[in-house]
Amino acid sequence: MRRVRVVIFGRVQGVFFRAETRRIAKELGVSGWVRNVPDGSVEAVFEGPPEMVEKAIEWCREGPPGAIVQKVEMYDENPCGEKGYKIIY
Repeated sequence: MRRVRVVIFGRVQGVFFRAETRRIAKELGVSGWVRNVPDGSVEAVFEGPPEMVEKAIEWCREGPPGAIVQKVEMYDENPCGEKGYKIIY
């Protein structure tokens, strides 16, 4: 299992980034959460099989239509048995 926290910068709020991130995560079978950050970025956690986590991270580099991703920061974390994928409001 692998767990990664990513912070996505650019035009990533108001373009359905959170909803699409949840959809992609569920398709890939990874757990975690996604939220908007007050500075305009989006923060997400992906936990699951390493190859599926990597696919989720790669998707974040593009994002949904309408997003303009300028930078993605990644931070490896210890897996904690996250279950499901949720949007934090």
